[in-house]
Amino acid sequence: MSYTGSGAGKGAGDKGLRFSLIQTLRLAWADEDLRGRLQFILLILAVYALGVNVPVPVPGISPAAIEDLVKNNPVFQIINTIGGGAFKRISIFALGLNPYIVASIILQVGTYAIPGWKEEMKEGGEYARRQQNRRTRFLTVGLCIFQGMGLLTAMSSAVGGVLPFHKAMIILFWTAGSMLLLWLGEQVSERGVGNGISILIFAGIIISLPGILQQIGGGVTDGLIEWWRIVLLALIFFATTWFVVLFTIAQRRIPIQHMRRNFGTKSVGGQVSYLPIAVAMAGVIPIIFAITLIYMPQQFMAMFPPDSAPHNVLAAISDLLSPDFTRPKGYLGAFIYMGMIFAFTYFWTALQYNVEDIADNLKKGGSYIQGIRPGRQTRDFLNGVVSRITFIGASFLAVAAMTQFILPLVVRLQGIGLIAGTSLLIMVSVALETMRQLEANLITKQYEG
Repeated sequence: MSYTGSGAGKGAGDKGLRFSLIQTLRLAWADEDLRGRLQFILLILAVYALGVNVPVPVPGISPAAIEDLVKNNPVFQIINTIGGGAFKRISIFALGLNPYIVASIILQVGTYAIPGWKEEMKEGGEYARRQQNRRTRFLTVGLCIFQGMGLLTAMSSAVGGVLPFHKAMIILFWTAGSMLLLWLGEQVSERGVGNGISILIFAGIIISLPGILQQIGGGVTDGLIEWWRIVLLALIFFATTWFVVLFTIAQRRIPIQHMRRNFGTKSVGGQVSYLPIAVAMAGVIPIIFAITLIYMPQQFMAMFPPDSAPHNVLAAISDLLSPDFTRPKGYLGAFIYMGMIFAFTYFWTALQYNVEDIADNLKKGGSYIQGIRPGRQTRDFLNGVVSRITFIGASFLAVAAMTQFILPLVVRLQGIGLIAGTSLLIMVSVALETMRQLEANLITKQYEG
């Protein structure tokens, strides 16, 4: 998300919400156009929830073995939680949006690294964006096939002998399901409100919550979790939510002085507005990118026989990258994971927030930052401000991401950290962004009226 404009007065450019949640939804439902958009989103979410429960026929499958795989493998835990439990059910949406996320990472890095692609995206406009989307889809299909083969190999202990024809059909079902999810997300973006892909990820986590709560209840009933740990879990959950909201809406507002212009006997301009720079400008994208990369070797090593050299090499890389505070190497993995979050935060911010263009636009418009000369000094000043704010935002994302690895040590229940770590961050961020877009639509219609 980038901000290239500014507004005067309280609330202009503000990332906070002017209305309460109930008020926003009530006003949106009263508007015919927004009500239609919300109904369309609910329809798509119903299709998604239905698809999560449509299983792919796998010969000789053992539900208990699949349950153990999810419980003991952090990769499968994340895929299952973000996918609404689709992996545990071996549904047509078992791959989820993970192949698309990986394809987006590769294409984003490629666009930044390949001068021809970078120039095409800068100058090509809508045509260049369509070309980029087309490349992403082709790469997504390839990754669906690749990751599908890896998942089938990793599930070999949970399924019987699967013939090559059956394997091909299963991967075909999974690929079709993943591409259907991508299409549904695009439809939500076009005909609904907010980012469709983010909303589907949000919905998957919401669908997984009852299972996580049931897991907590089972731990309490079996005497595995003491009552004070539940209280501590609730406190961590609400504290994390509060900090996520705080950092999501936090911003640095730089005063912009506009030059006064004379038109005949009238004087126009001369007001002061603000250029808002969000602390969490990159949102949850850096965490999604980082967590996808650190668990990628573990997904790929499943494609090779256990005693083969590629399997052993990927297993060693996976062991080095996996964050885990119960073993020495896990601390190094946590440090690498946080380093990736910082790198992706700066990378994504650089892609979305072009300081040079902002400085040029201010100069062309006859505006300037108070106390800073237009041109190069403005660019250097904005670079410094954005760099410092990005560091704060990246630090927040790194701490929030680490809670999912620390929380299981406190509550003593594997997989529970997802409700106060990455998943919670995604839920709160997507909900806030969607509500802001609803508000923006309401305010625009109010001004038009």
